[in-house]
Amino acid sequence: MHNHMTEQGWTFSGEGKSLSEDPDYHFKTLAELYLKVDPNYSGRFSVPVLWDKKTQTIVNNESSDIMRMFTTAFEDLIPQHLREVNRPGGGLYPEPLRQKIDKLNDSMHDILNEGAYKCGLAGTQDAFNANVYPLFRELDRVEAMLAADGRKYLFGDNLTESDIRLYVTIIRFDSVYVPIFQCNLKSIRNDYPAIHLWFRRLYWDKNSDQTLGAFHKTTWPNVTDYSIGYTRGRRLVLLGGQGPCIVPPGPTVLVEPLPKEDSESSDRKADRKRPSHKHRLFQRLRQRPIVDLVLSKGRAN
Repeated sequence: MHNHMTEQGWTFSGEGKSLSEDPDYHFKTLAELYLKVDPNYSGRFSVPVLWDKKTQTIVNNESSDIMRMFTTAFEDLIPQHLREVNRPGGGLYPEPLRQKIDKLNDSMHDILNEGAYKCGLAGTQDAFNANVYPLFRELDRVEAMLAADGRKYLFGDNLTESDIRLYVTIIRFDSVYVPIFQCNLKSIRNDYPAIHLWFRRLYWDKNSDQTLGAFHKTTWPNVTDYSIGYTRGRRLVLLGGQGPCIVPPGPTVLVEPLPKEDSESSDRKADRKRPSHKHRLFQRLRQRPIVDLVLSKGRAN
């Protein structure tokens, strides 16, 4: 789908990297998929969408639920050594940490992930104030959590789904939430050194067993489009698409580089891990699709 919401909602426009139509039903809008499931549906036509091609229905449209499904629902379909329990630290949702992960996820979702949107789309000063101060208090808490013992990830040495849920907010913060959503009490790069380092380690990690390069691969093609997409979306929601669409251009450096010592350490690890040409070819040949799912890319909560 096109990564900018229009007056028709989310669309298959053929512009940029988007398809010109839905590949299965030739629909032009996401709304048509929702209405295919329920012609009387009157709610929001939101993204992401997890679509079941066999039963032709929407499985889920909540990003946090979809992420949990991807790490728990299909384990019996993949080889034992690739299952979550055998990933570093026991995977993104390890049994010993589940209570702590759920508690942090709930707090971040309500105050950070959703809080930024409540600020940016607030219709009154009171509504804005009610959300902007808690948002920065939650960032202060996360900063203290990361800084307390210099941990690499939110729960120590291994990546969890809490890191992923925080990342989708932090990648947008300085370029979108500060200038467009007016969450300007502080910025990540200038006021939250521990979060900033944690974020850059995820973004610039292209090789490790922890991330498999997923953060960089899924972010860098789109990060330059965030400002225009959110400016247009906010104008559409608050002003009905009327008035000028003025896009703030900054920051000049969207994602700052890692400190030299972190960068050099990552390069050394990458050199040791880099497989031979024959090994890479073998890996490509042995890969096969396991589950046929369609995940429509868009806002992640």
